[in-house]
Amino acid sequence: MSRIGRLPITIPAGVEVKLEGRQVSVKGPKGELSRSLAEGITVENEDGTLTVSRPNDERESRSLHGLTRTLINNMIIGVTEGYSKKLEIVGTGYRVLAKGSDLEFALGYSHPVPVKAPQGITFAVESATKLSVSGIDKQQVGEVAANIRKLRRPDPYKGKGVRYEGEQVRRKAGKAGK
Repeated sequence: MSRIGRLPITIPAGVEVKLEGRQVSVKGPKGELSRSLAEGITVENEDGTLTVSRPNDERESRSLHGLTRTLINNMIIGVTEGYSKKLEIVGTGYRVLAKGSDLEFALGYSHPVPVKAPQGITFAVESATKLSVSGIDKQQVGEVAANIRKLRRPDPYKGKGVRYEGEQVRRKAGKAGK
């Protein structure tokens, strides 16, 4: 039995979970998320707790069991607390500006790099070199943060670029002098 899949999910106050066929909808104070379940995986709501079960012990069923439980739990956390990723920019002249709900980066290119905020994502610029990506969908927040990091990956020689807060960049030695 999957250790993660076996754990019950408690539904906090103010969160409404609807199970309609293969569709799970979670509505909370921050918004609403829905996801379709994989074939064979079933979810039951009993007195404010959700339990995920699988039909058999085949390899695919076992892997989907824990995954489904985690995805539903992430949806519940997302509509109650939300998710956030913090990014920092390192490099002389590298900065970020908020243009309404969108961002504009100066990352050493000959032009500014604009980034539009997708539906459900909000950007917060704390300083010229620090920003955060927030939203209720964990996967979408991570993907938008990864795409921003991809604009200028941290350089292994000087460490310049966009990185996650607290990320350690492995530095390489430069050319040896005479």
